[in-house]
Amino acid sequence: MRPASLRKQTSAGGVIYRKTESGPQIVLISVKNGQAWCLPKGVVDKGETTEETAVREVREETGLTGRIIDELGDINYWYYIKEENIKCRKTVHFYLMEYVSGSTGDHDFEVDEAGWFSPEAALEKVSYKGDRTMIEKAIKKLQALHISA
Repeated sequence: MRPASLRKQTSAGGVIYRKTESGPQIVLISVKNGQAWCLPKGVVDKGETTEETAVREVREETGLTGRIIDELGDINYWYYIKEENIKCRKTVHFYLMEYVSGSTGDHDFEVDEAGWFSPEAALEKVSYKGDRTMIEKAIKKLQALHISA
């Protein structure tokens, strides 16, 4: 078997929040037939900035329009595309986004479900360590902005 080819991929996504009487809520999406809960994210299209990608992907995967408030940081991980024998190093740029409009029922076909959660519930429900780190960073930024329960 030949060695795997290497590829780099850049994605962007967001932690979108809204203020409620009981404190802030953030959105997670369910994928893989409900087996994983994660933050919305996707591949940067040619000619797009990571900020544009984050806003687009959040809109597509959650049905919500958000406005970027701040950067949260990046996560990096490797994954393998077996059919193409490619090892891919993925970098995902995340942004904190304020909810502007839309409904979680309007998500695209890639997503099983999109839902609002308290930050604490989201930390418990999220499936991936990198996403958990971004939610923790979002909570700190929301607290600094005096948006907390």
